[in-house]
Amino acid sequence: MTSNEGAPSASLPLGKAINAGLRAAMSSNDKVLLMGEDIGPLGGVFRVTEGLHAEFGDKRVLDTPLAESGIIGTAIGLAMRGYRPVCEIQFDGFIFPGFDQITTQLSRMRARHGGRISMPVVIRVPYGGHIGSIEHHQESPEAYFAHTPGLRVVSPSNPNDAYWMIQQAIASDDPVLFFEPKSRYWPKGTVEFGAEASAITPLHSSRVVRAGTDVTVVGHGAMISVLLEAAELAAEEGISIEVVDLRSISPIDYAPILESVAKTTRLVVAQEASGFVSVGSEIAATVMEKAFYLLEAPVLRVSGFDTPFPPAAVETQFLPSPDRVLEAVDRALAY
Repeated sequence: MTSNEGAPSASLPLGKAINAGLRAAMSSNDKVLLMGEDIGPLGGVFRVTEGLHAEFGDKRVLDTPLAESGIIGTAIGLAMRGYRPVCEIQFDGFIFPGFDQITTQLSRMRARHGGRISMPVVIRVPYGGHIGSIEHHQESPEAYFAHTPGLRVVSPSNPNDAYWMIQQAIASDDPVLFFEPKSRYWPKGTVEFGAEASAITPLHSSRVVRAGTDVTVVGHGAMISVLLEAAELAAEEGISIEVVDLRSISPIDYAPILESVAKTTRLVVAQEASGFVSVGSEIAATVMEKAFYLLEAPVLRVSGFDTPFPPAAVETQFLPSPDRVLEAVDRALAY
C-alpha cells in the first residue's frame, strides 16, 4: 500500500491512481494477476505497475516475452480456468500483433459458449499523442475494438476515474480494453479512496464535467483536458460550453449527451484518432438520428487527420487543439 491509500482521499497522477487501483483489486481477489513486458521489477515503461512485483511476487506479476499474441492467448486460457488476468500492452501501436487473439478469440468466447463461461480479461493500453514519441508509440486505435462485438472499451480522463474504473474493469466478466491516455499519466487529481458506492460512477456511464448552455462538446481520454481548456477560453468571450466525458467508448452512454444537446441544440465531437469511420463518426450519426429535430446546426467533428501519425516534430499540427475545437464551436454557432 502506498502512503496515500489509507487516507479517504489523496492527490495522485493518473498513472499512480491506476497503480493503486490494481493494488486494491489484487488485494481483494487472489485470482487477479498482471502480465506484460517489463511490468515486474521495472514497473513497466511508464512505471504504472511499480512496486507490485515486490508486493505480490512473480506468480502474480508476470514479466512476459515480447509477444503480444502470446500474452493475450495465455490470458484467455487463464480466464477459462478462473483467473482474472490484466495484460499490459507496452504502447498502443504494439497491440496489433495481438489483434487476431483479441478480435477473433477473446471477443467471441462468451457468445461461442452460449454465455456459459466468463472471459474476465482486461487489456491495458497506453494510447494517444502529446508525448513527442515516434511511430507506433502515439496511436489511437480504440475504434478497431469498439467496432468488435463482445469487447468493452473504456478510457478514463482523470485520476479518480482511473482508480475506480480499473477495478470495475477487472470485476467485469466480459473482456475490457482499458485505454489509458498516456499524456495524462503525470498531472495530478484528487482520488477519493473512501467514496461511497453510490458516489462511484458506473463503468459505462458518460458524464457532464462542465456545465454550459450554448454548445455541447464530447470527447474521451486526453481530449477532455483539451475540451476543458477550450471551454475556459470560450467563457472569456461569453460563450458557454458544456463538456461531456464519454468515459466508455463501447458501449456508449448516450443519455447525458442527448440531454445536453436538448439544452444547447449544438454538438461538437472531438478525438485524437483520425476522423474517418471513427468513434466520433458513430456519435455524430447516432445524435443526428435521435435528436435531429432538437439540433440547430449539424453535428461537427474535430479529429486527427486521415494520415498516419506524423513525426513528433509536427504532432501538434495533427492533434486537435483548443483552437481547432473553438473554430468548430464558432461554425456551429454561426448556423
